[in-house]
Amino acid sequence: MPTGGSGHDPVGEALDRVVYLLDRSLAPRQKVRAFRRAIDIVAETGLDEIARRARDGTLTDLDGIGPSTASVIADAALDGPGEYLAQLERTTRLDVGMGGELRSLLRGDCHSHTTWSDGGADIATMARTAMALGHEYLVITDHSPRLTIAHGLTPERLAEQLAGIAVLNMEFAPFRILTGMEVDILEDGSLDLPESMLAQLDVVVASVHSKLAMPTAEMTKRMVMAVASPHVDILGHCTGRQILGTPRAPSTFDAEVVFAACARFDTAVEINCRPERQDPPDDLLDLAIEWGCKFAIDTDAHAPGQLEWQVSGTDKAARHGLAPTSIVNTWAADQLIEWAAAHPRS
Repeated sequence: MPTGGSGHDPVGEALDRVVYLLDRSLAPRQKVRAFRRAIDIVAETGLDEIARRARDGTLTDLDGIGPSTASVIADAALDGPGEYLAQLERTTRLDVGMGGELRSLLRGDCHSHTTWSDGGADIATMARTAMALGHEYLVITDHSPRLTIAHGLTPERLAEQLAGIAVLNMEFAPFRILTGMEVDILEDGSLDLPESMLAQLDVVVASVHSKLAMPTAEMTKRMVMAVASPHVDILGHCTGRQILGTPRAPSTFDAEVVFAACARFDTAVEINCRPERQDPPDDLLDLAIEWGCKFAIDTDAHAPGQLEWQVSGTDKAARHGLAPTSIVNTWAADQLIEWAAAHPRS
Protein backbone atom coordinates (compact mmCIF):
# COMPACT_ATOMS: atom_id res chain seq x y z
CA MET A 1 0.00 0.00 0.00
CA PRO A 2 1.19 3.56 -0.61
CA THR A 3 2.42 5.48 2.38
CA GLY A 4 2.23 8.96 0.91
CA GLY A 5 5.98 9.40 1.04
CA SER A 6 9.31 7.64 0.92
CA GLY A 7 10.97 6.80 4.25
CA HIS A 8 13.85 4.33 4.65
CA ASP A 9 13.82 3.92 8.43
CA PRO A 10 11.14 2.14 10.48
CA VAL A 11 10.30 5.22 12.54
CA GLY A 12 9.89 7.49 9.54
CA GLU A 13 7.91 4.85 7.68
CA ALA A 14 5.56 4.32 10.64
CA LEU A 15 4.94 8.04 11.14
CA ASP A 16 4.46 8.54 7.42
CA ARG A 17 1.92 5.73 7.29
CA VAL A 18 0.05 7.18 10.28
CA VAL A 19 -0.22 10.53 8.48
CA TYR A 20 -1.48 8.77 5.35
CA LEU A 21 -4.16 6.89 7.28
CA LEU A 22 -5.23 9.93 9.29
CA ASP A 23 -5.66 11.86 6.05
CA ARG A 24 -7.61 8.95 4.58
CA SER A 25 -10.02 9.12 7.52
CA LEU A 26 -10.32 12.94 7.40
CA ALA A 27 -8.92 13.17 10.92
CA PRO A 28 -8.73 16.60 12.60
CA ARG A 29 -6.02 18.75 11.05
CA GLN A 30 -4.25 19.35 14.36
CA LYS A 31 -3.73 15.62 14.81
CA VAL A 32 -2.31 15.26 11.31
CA ARG A 33 -0.05 18.26 11.88
CA ALA A 34 1.27 16.72 15.10
CA PHE A 35 2.41 13.59 13.30
CA ARG A 36 3.83 15.56 10.38
CA ARG A 37 5.80 17.62 12.86
CA ALA A 38 7.00 14.41 14.53
CA ILE A 39 8.47 13.27 11.20
CA ASP A 40 10.57 16.45 11.09
CA ILE A 41 11.61 16.12 14.73
CA VAL A 42 12.79 12.54 14.22
CA ALA A 43 14.80 13.58 11.16
CA GLU A 44 16.38 16.47 13.07
CA THR A 45 17.14 14.37 16.16
CA GLY A 46 18.63 11.32 14.46
CA LEU A 47 17.67 7.67 14.76
CA ASP A 48 20.31 6.75 17.34
CA GLU A 49 19.12 9.45 19.74
CA ILE A 50 15.50 8.54 19.04
CA ALA A 51 16.20 4.89 19.86
CA ARG A 52 17.98 5.86 23.10
CA ARG A 53 15.06 8.05 24.17
CA ALA A 54 12.60 5.29 23.25
CA ARG A 55 14.46 2.89 25.56
CA ASP A 56 14.68 5.49 28.33
CA GLY A 57 11.08 6.66 27.98
CA THR A 58 12.11 10.28 27.38
CA LEU A 59 10.68 10.88 23.91
CA THR A 60 8.09 13.32 25.26
CA ASP A 61 10.92 15.50 26.55
CA LEU A 62 11.44 16.51 22.92
CA ASP A 63 9.52 19.68 22.12
CA GLY A 64 6.59 18.75 19.88
CA ILE A 65 6.42 15.06 20.79
CA GLY A 66 3.29 14.10 22.74
CA PRO A 67 2.05 10.78 24.11
CA SER A 68 0.49 9.55 20.85
CA THR A 69 3.43 10.40 18.63
CA ALA A 70 5.84 9.04 21.26
CA SER A 71 3.95 5.75 21.33
CA VAL A 72 4.23 5.30 17.56
CA ILE A 73 7.90 6.31 17.56
CA ALA A 74 8.81 3.98 20.43
CA ASP A 75 6.99 1.02 18.92
CA ALA A 76 8.64 1.55 15.54
CA ALA A 77 12.10 2.11 17.02
CA LEU A 78 12.06 -0.88 19.35
CA ASP A 79 9.44 -3.48 18.48
CA GLY A 80 7.66 -2.86 15.19
CA PRO A 81 4.58 -0.98 13.98
CA GLY A 82 2.62 -1.14 17.25
CA GLU A 83 -1.06 -1.06 18.17
CA TYR A 84 -1.74 2.60 17.30
CA LEU A 85 -0.82 2.03 13.67
CA ALA A 86 -2.50 -1.38 13.55
CA GLN A 87 -5.74 0.12 14.86
CA LEU A 88 -5.61 2.89 12.25
CA GLU A 89 -5.17 0.30 9.51
CA ARG A 90 -8.33 -1.43 10.72
CA THR A 91 -10.53 1.56 11.42
CA THR A 92 -9.73 3.71 8.37
CA ARG A 93 -10.23 0.99 5.76
CA LEU A 94 -12.57 2.15 2.99
CA ASP A 95 -15.53 0.12 1.76
CA VAL A 96 -15.69 -0.22 -2.02
CA GLY A 97 -19.43 -0.96 -1.90
CA MET A 98 -20.89 -1.64 -5.34
CA GLY A 99 -18.18 0.27 -7.17
CA GLY A 100 -15.27 -2.16 -7.20
CA GLU A 101 -15.48 -2.96 -10.90
CA LEU A 102 -15.92 0.68 -11.86
CA ARG A 103 -13.00 1.73 -9.66
CA SER A 104 -10.78 -0.68 -11.60
CA LEU A 105 -11.72 1.15 -14.80
CA LEU A 106 -10.65 4.60 -13.58
CA ARG A 107 -7.33 5.62 -15.09
CA GLY A 108 -6.82 8.82 -13.15
CA ASP A 109 -8.15 11.54 -10.88
CA CYS A 110 -9.03 14.97 -12.27
CA HIS A 111 -9.11 17.02 -9.05
CA SER A 112 -6.24 17.19 -6.56
CA HIS A 113 -4.44 19.82 -4.50
CA THR A 114 -0.83 20.17 -3.38
CA THR A 115 1.30 22.39 -1.17
CA TRP A 116 1.22 24.94 -3.97
CA SER A 117 -2.19 25.94 -2.58
CA ASP A 118 -3.90 24.32 0.42
CA GLY A 119 -2.81 20.70 0.03
CA GLY A 120 -0.65 18.78 2.46
CA ALA A 121 1.89 17.18 0.11
CA ASP A 122 4.00 18.20 -2.86
CA ILE A 123 3.25 17.23 -6.45
CA ALA A 124 5.77 14.38 -6.53
CA THR A 125 4.33 12.75 -3.40
CA MET A 126 0.79 12.99 -4.73
CA ALA A 127 1.92 11.52 -8.05
CA ARG A 128 3.74 8.60 -6.40
CA THR A 129 0.64 7.78 -4.40
CA ALA A 130 -1.57 7.93 -7.49
CA MET A 131 0.85 5.55 -9.22
CA ALA A 132 0.74 3.15 -6.28
CA LEU A 133 -3.06 3.18 -6.46
CA GLY A 134 -2.89 2.04 -10.08
CA HIS A 135 -3.56 5.33 -11.85
CA GLU A 136 -2.02 6.32 -15.17
CA TYR A 137 -2.31 10.04 -14.52
CA LEU A 138 -3.18 12.67 -11.93
CA VAL A 139 -4.48 16.15 -12.71
CA ILE A 140 -3.06 18.81 -10.41
CA THR A 141 -5.79 21.41 -9.82
CA ASP A 142 -4.61 23.86 -7.21
CA HIS A 143 -6.75 26.89 -6.41
CA SER A 144 -6.92 30.10 -8.44
CA PRO A 145 -5.78 33.48 -7.04
CA ARG A 146 -9.15 34.71 -5.72
CA LEU A 147 -9.12 32.02 -3.00
CA THR A 148 -6.43 33.71 -0.93
CA ILE A 149 -7.29 31.67 2.18
CA ALA A 150 -6.15 28.60 0.20
CA HIS A 151 -3.01 30.33 -1.18
CA GLY A 152 -4.44 30.39 -4.69
CA LEU A 153 -1.96 30.55 -7.55
CA THR A 154 -1.35 33.80 -9.38
CA PRO A 155 -0.59 33.49 -13.11
CA GLU A 156 3.09 33.86 -12.27
CA ARG A 157 3.04 31.03 -9.71
CA LEU A 158 1.00 28.87 -12.06
CA ALA A 159 3.60 29.34 -14.80
CA GLU A 160 6.26 28.25 -12.31
CA GLN A 161 4.20 25.19 -11.37
CA LEU A 162 3.75 24.22 -15.02
CA ALA A 163 7.50 24.33 -15.55
CA GLY A 164 8.02 22.10 -12.52
CA ILE A 165 5.43 19.59 -13.73
CA ALA A 166 7.21 19.37 -17.09
CA VAL A 167 10.40 18.35 -15.29
CA LEU A 168 8.60 15.84 -13.06
CA ASN A 169 6.95 14.23 -16.07
CA MET A 170 10.36 13.30 -17.44
CA GLU A 171 11.07 11.51 -14.16
CA PHE A 172 7.69 9.82 -13.74
CA ALA A 173 7.05 8.62 -17.30
CA PRO A 174 5.04 6.71 -18.42
CA PHE A 175 2.85 8.01 -15.57
CA ARG A 176 1.64 11.51 -16.42
CA ILE A 177 1.06 14.52 -14.23
CA LEU A 178 -1.52 16.60 -16.09
CA THR A 179 -1.71 20.35 -15.64
CA GLY A 180 -4.86 21.95 -14.36
CA MET A 181 -6.52 24.30 -11.92
CA GLU A 182 -9.64 24.50 -9.81
CA VAL A 183 -10.63 27.93 -11.02
CA ASP A 184 -13.13 29.99 -9.06
CA ILE A 185 -16.41 30.89 -10.73
CA LEU A 186 -16.77 34.57 -9.85
CA GLU A 187 -20.08 36.20 -8.96
CA ASP A 188 -20.76 37.29 -12.54
CA GLY A 189 -19.91 33.85 -13.95
CA SER A 190 -16.49 34.82 -15.23
CA LEU A 191 -13.42 32.78 -14.33
CA ASP A 192 -10.67 33.70 -11.90
CA LEU A 193 -7.80 33.34 -14.38
CA PRO A 194 -7.00 34.92 -17.75
CA GLU A 195 -8.06 32.92 -20.79
CA SER A 196 -4.46 32.87 -21.98
CA MET A 197 -3.48 30.87 -18.88
CA LEU A 198 -6.54 28.60 -18.90
CA ALA A 199 -5.74 27.68 -22.50
CA GLN A 200 -2.36 26.29 -21.41
CA LEU A 201 -3.89 23.74 -19.02
CA ASP A 202 -4.80 20.13 -19.75
CA VAL A 203 -7.92 20.05 -17.56
CA VAL A 204 -9.84 22.85 -15.82
CA VAL A 205 -12.28 22.30 -12.96
CA ALA A 206 -14.54 25.29 -12.30
CA SER A 207 -16.16 25.65 -8.87
CA VAL A 208 -18.15 28.14 -6.83
CA HIS A 209 -16.47 28.97 -3.51
CA SER A 210 -18.06 32.31 -2.61
CA LYS A 211 -21.55 33.81 -2.30
CA LEU A 212 -23.00 30.31 -2.12
CA ALA A 213 -26.35 31.62 -0.87
CA MET A 214 -27.02 33.99 -3.76
CA PRO A 215 -30.55 33.91 -5.23
CA THR A 216 -31.46 30.94 -7.40
CA ALA A 217 -31.78 32.84 -10.68
CA GLU A 218 -28.44 34.59 -10.19
CA MET A 219 -26.65 31.37 -9.23
CA THR A 220 -28.11 29.60 -12.25
CA LYS A 221 -26.89 32.31 -14.61
CA ARG A 222 -23.49 32.32 -12.90
CA MET A 223 -23.01 28.56 -13.30
CA VAL A 224 -24.30 28.42 -16.88
CA MET A 225 -21.92 31.16 -17.95
CA ALA A 226 -19.02 29.22 -16.47
CA VAL A 227 -19.85 25.83 -17.97
CA ALA A 228 -20.37 27.51 -21.36
CA SER A 229 -16.72 28.56 -21.39
CA PRO A 230 -14.68 26.40 -23.79
CA HIS A 231 -11.92 26.46 -21.17
CA VAL A 232 -14.04 24.72 -18.50
CA ASP A 233 -13.96 20.92 -18.60
CA ILE A 234 -15.54 19.90 -15.28
CA LEU A 235 -18.10 21.58 -13.02
CA GLY A 236 -16.77 20.99 -9.51
CA HIS A 237 -18.90 20.14 -6.42
CA CYS A 238 -21.96 21.76 -7.95
CA THR A 239 -24.02 22.50 -4.81
CA GLY A 240 -21.14 23.46 -2.52
CA ARG A 241 -22.84 21.65 0.35
CA GLN A 242 -21.10 20.25 3.43
CA ILE A 243 -22.72 17.37 5.28
CA LEU A 244 -20.02 16.69 7.90
CA GLY A 245 -18.35 18.94 10.44
CA THR A 246 -19.96 22.36 10.24
CA PRO A 247 -22.89 21.74 7.88
CA ARG A 248 -23.43 24.06 4.95
CA ALA A 249 -26.66 24.13 2.99
CA PRO A 250 -26.44 23.48 -0.74
CA SER A 251 -26.64 26.36 -3.15
CA THR A 252 -29.93 26.68 -4.97
CA PHE A 253 -29.97 26.83 -8.77
CA ASP A 254 -32.13 25.59 -11.60
CA ALA A 255 -30.50 22.19 -12.02
CA GLU A 256 -32.40 21.47 -15.24
CA VAL A 257 -30.90 24.56 -16.84
CA VAL A 258 -27.38 23.98 -15.48
CA PHE A 259 -27.21 20.32 -16.49
CA ALA A 260 -28.71 21.12 -19.88
CA ALA A 261 -25.85 23.58 -20.34
CA CYS A 262 -23.32 20.96 -19.23
CA ALA A 263 -24.72 18.56 -21.83
CA ARG A 264 -24.78 21.21 -24.55
CA PHE A 265 -21.24 22.45 -23.95
CA ASP A 266 -19.86 18.99 -23.15
CA THR A 267 -18.77 19.97 -19.63
CA ALA A 268 -18.54 17.06 -17.21
CA VAL A 269 -20.32 17.11 -13.86
CA GLU A 270 -18.04 16.17 -11.00
CA ILE A 271 -18.96 13.41 -8.58
CA ASN A 272 -16.97 14.83 -5.67
CA CYS A 273 -15.82 12.06 -3.33
CA ARG A 274 -14.86 14.12 -0.29
CA PRO A 275 -16.75 12.67 2.71
CA GLU A 276 -17.99 16.09 3.78
CA ARG A 277 -19.25 16.95 0.30
CA GLN A 278 -20.65 13.86 -1.50
CA ASP A 279 -21.73 16.22 -4.23
CA PRO A 280 -24.03 16.12 -6.18
CA PRO A 281 -26.81 14.71 -4.00
CA ASP A 282 -28.61 11.65 -5.34
CA ASP A 283 -31.53 13.51 -6.88
CA LEU A 284 -29.29 15.89 -8.80
CA LEU A 285 -27.06 13.06 -9.96
CA ASP A 286 -30.12 11.32 -11.40
CA LEU A 287 -31.11 14.53 -13.16
CA ALA A 288 -27.64 15.01 -14.65
CA ILE A 289 -27.75 11.42 -15.92
CA GLU A 290 -31.14 12.09 -17.52
CA TRP A 291 -29.68 15.07 -19.35
CA GLY A 292 -26.92 12.87 -20.78
CA CYS A 293 -24.07 14.65 -19.02
CA LYS A 294 -20.55 13.33 -18.81
CA PHE A 295 -19.03 12.85 -15.35
CA ALA A 296 -15.68 12.91 -13.55
CA ILE A 297 -15.28 10.87 -10.36
CA ASP A 298 -12.80 12.97 -8.40
CA THR A 299 -11.38 12.88 -4.90
CA ASP A 300 -10.66 16.60 -4.50
CA ALA A 301 -7.74 15.19 -2.50
CA HIS A 302 -5.70 17.57 -0.37
CA ALA A 303 -3.37 14.80 0.88
CA PRO A 304 -2.06 11.46 -0.41
CA GLY A 305 -4.36 9.26 1.68
CA GLN A 306 -7.39 11.08 0.31
CA LEU A 307 -6.64 9.81 -3.20
CA GLU A 308 -8.27 6.56 -2.08
CA TRP A 309 -11.64 8.28 -1.71
CA GLN A 310 -12.65 7.49 -5.29
CA VAL A 311 -14.29 4.31 -4.01
CA SER A 312 -17.15 6.35 -2.55
CA GLY A 313 -17.75 7.97 -5.92
CA THR A 314 -17.58 4.72 -7.86
CA ASP A 315 -20.01 3.14 -5.39
CA LYS A 316 -22.40 6.06 -5.89
CA ALA A 317 -22.04 5.94 -9.66
CA ALA A 318 -22.66 2.18 -9.72
CA ARG A 319 -25.77 2.53 -7.55
CA HIS A 320 -27.14 5.07 -10.02
CA GLY A 321 -26.35 2.88 -13.03
CA LEU A 322 -23.83 5.28 -14.53
CA ALA A 323 -22.24 3.96 -17.72
CA PRO A 324 -18.42 3.82 -17.53
CA THR A 325 -18.18 5.34 -21.02
CA SER A 326 -19.73 8.57 -19.70
CA ILE A 327 -17.01 8.96 -17.04
CA VAL A 328 -14.13 10.97 -18.45
CA ASN A 329 -11.48 9.57 -16.13
CA THR A 330 -12.04 6.06 -17.44
CA TRP A 331 -10.34 7.42 -20.56
CA ALA A 332 -6.64 7.38 -21.34
CA ALA A 333 -4.79 10.66 -20.77
CA ASP A 334 -4.57 11.53 -24.47
CA GLN A 335 -8.32 11.05 -24.97
CA LEU A 336 -9.06 13.16 -21.88
CA ILE A 337 -6.81 15.98 -23.10
CA GLU A 338 -8.25 15.88 -26.63
CA TRP A 339 -11.79 16.07 -25.25
CA ALA A 340 -10.88 18.96 -22.95
CA ALA A 341 -9.45 20.91 -25.87
CA ALA A 342 -12.51 20.47 -28.08
CA HIS A 343 -15.46 21.98 -26.19
CA PRO A 344 -17.90 23.90 -28.40
CA ARG A 345 -18.05 27.65 -28.07
CA SER A 346 -21.31 29.34 -27.12
